Amino acid sequence: MYEPIRTKSVHRTMAGAPHDFPGRSREEELDIQLAGHLGALLAVTDELRAAAPSADLDTAAERLAEQVTRLRGGSEPARAPATTSGSAPRVTALHRQAHALAGRALVVAASRADTVAAILAAERMDAHTAALAPRALASH
Repeated sequence: MYEPIRTKSVHRTMAGAPHDFPGRSREEELDIQLAGHLGALLAVTDELRAAAPSADLDTAAERLAEQVTRLRGGSEPARAPATTSGSAPRVTALHRQAHALAGRALVVAASRADTVAAILAAERMDAHTAALAPRALASH
């Protein structure tokens, strides 16, 4: 059976009185985590766009930027233009990294019941899986 928590959260009592600590709600913490994962995915997507330009990556970058801006309360993500083209191993590594970041974002988006972000993360996972599939077959 479920037993209720009997003690107060250490996160609210470590600094003394509750008004001494600027505690955040679970939803706020999840927003911060999700914005971080999507921001990291955006950075890798921008690197991929420079290494292997495609319309799909351009669209994905814009959608990711919109979600990060929404989660950060209107604050746009910092974006540095990548200017170098990448080799096949570098592109493969970026796709793997992007896939992992999209997976993390999907878990957090599901935890906070953010359908839009969850769908975007799942789509990016699928896209990076598809991008990796021909490379995996070519290496065997």
